[in-house]
Parts: sequence; structure tokens; C-alpha cells
Amino acid sequence: MEKFVLGVALGMAGGALLVANNCKLRNLVKKNQEDLMQKAEQYIDKKLEEKQASPQEEEGEDM
Repeated sequence: MEKFVLGVALGMAGGALLVANNCKLRNLVKKNQEDLMQKAEQYIDKKLEEKQASPQEEEGEDM
């Protein structure tokens, strides 16, 4: 899931940069990209912390 979110964010930002022709719009896209990347990193960090906090629960589960 995290890889998908990251891929979508990078794809949207890359596509927007290709389409954007003026400097103001490019700067706005870059700012939004940075904000989105920070949110994605926070989400991933939160999920990793949750996994590390409860390793006993996951060890007991078999697939």
C-alpha cells in the first residue's frame, strides 16, 4: 500500500510538472509535492512504529 501511495504521488507530481508551463504553477506543484511526500512519509513511519510496537501479535499469525 505504501509503495502504491508513493508511486501515485510521484506520478501526479511528475505529470503536473510536465503540463505546467509557467513558473508560479511549477512552484505550486513542487510545494504540493513536498507536502504530499511528507504526509506519505509520516504515514509510513506510523505504520512501521505500529508494527514494531506489536511484534508478538504478528508472530502468532500464520498464512
